[in-house]
Amino acid sequence: MLPVMTGGLSDTKPATPEVQHIADQVKPEFERREHKRYDTFRAIVYRTQVVAGMNYFIKVQISDTSYAHLVVFQALPYEKKDPIIIRYVIDKTRDDPLEYF
Repeated sequence: MLPVMTGGLSDTKPATPEVQHIADQVKPEFERREHKRYDTFRAIVYRTQVVAGMNYFIKVQISDTSYAHLVVFQALPYEKKDPIIIRYVIDKTRDDPLEYF
């Protein structure tokens, strides 16, 4: 596997507990933006983008048949900042590829 170049997206990988934790941290922000509560918020797959920190592109299951794609920025560890949602799209399907948007 080739190393990820700064700015490029990594390959799509199955979500890990760390990625689920990031999704859990931004769930309240997502719910505020959507003006809706979600019982389901499960990270399925993710990609990363190295920036001045890390962007996580995360496919999240938000209902039985609906998914959202999130871009979540995680600052460098020394900055001690919580992850934040940069942008997202809803009404995605399980089969929609997780790509730059």
